[in-house]
Amino acid sequence: MKKNILIVDDFEISRNLLDKLLTKAGCLVMSAEDGVDAQTYLDGRCFDLIITDLNMPNMDGIELVKVIRAHAIYRYIPVIMLSTKSNQDRPAIEAGVTVFIQKPFQVETLLASVKKIVRC
Repeated sequence: MKKNILIVDDFEISRNLLDKLLTKAGCLVMSAEDGVDAQTYLDGRCFDLIITDLNMPNMDGIELVKVIRAHAIYRYIPVIMLSTKSNQDRPAIEAGVTVFIQKPFQVETLLASVKKIVRC
């Protein structure tokens, strides 16, 4: 069974790259531009994993994670956060992020984390 993954990133090139990598790995992927857009995708859908950038307009990744963790339906969805800011790992983990990966990252590192979490 293919796993459903939501990618949240304001940078279209990053979304497209992640989409291609994860689709090739056998996952079903949806993409959102920021945290506000991601909330519309969450409404009525079930995701096995959310991969989000930290720095985005309208609602950043940490605020998105707080929203996710506040809802009983979504609170147990694993979240991988990607960021160029290495000093944001602690606030991200405290907000409820499952895995924090610093950009730039090795593709193998991301795929290993995804496969460990959702086994796609």
